[in-house]
Amino acid sequence: MTVIKHKEQRVGIFIDTQNLYHSAKNLYHARVNFGAIVKEALAGRQLIRAIAYVITTEAGDERGFFDALLKVGIETKTKDLQIFAGGSKKADWDVGLAVDAIAMAPKLDAVIIVSGDGDFIPLVEYLRLNQGCQVEAVSFGKSSSGRLKEIVDEFLDLDENPKKYLMGGGSAQKIQKNERGGGDDEATELMREINRVKGEK
Repeated sequence: MTVIKHKEQRVGIFIDTQNLYHSAKNLYHARVNFGAIVKEALAGRQLIRAIAYVITTEAGDERGFFDALLKVGIETKTKDLQIFAGGSKKADWDVGLAVDAIAMAPKLDAVIIVSGDGDFIPLVEYLRLNQGCQVEAVSFGKSSSGRLKEIVDEFLDLDENPKKYLMGGGSAQKIQKNERGGGDDEATELMREINRVKGEK
């Protein structure tokens, strides 16, 4: 589907951080360059809000990640990781993201949902039919809901050029290596990101 994009369009970007983080980790053993994704999705239009929804852990190691987001103009909303008596964990921002998108919709011409989660299908349908918004989605196509890709006005598939949207040099050789396997564990990746941000200060 062809969508109209012009510089006067008011755009809101809502980022399901966990969804993208895990997709990039599972597909490429790499970290997401959220700044590059926002720039590409925005396509020269007028950004009203860009919000990343993030889960925090008890250790609080995410501080460096939050600072990195703020540096590229992305707000963060945080929610603590819930750990239940039996040891099960819950980390979900879906409702919060949907509520914000609906609340801001009257001030937006286009809503961009950075996620491949099929749970957002009712949100997409509501924004298009009841608010008259153009709704776009951005995610890694290989791990995205097929139905979500079908119903949005435009789907930006990050798998088509992954090196553009991943951190750490993004050479074709590195992406190919990551696709074959190998890579750092989650703790090592987090520490590298924190040290990188500290080094920029």
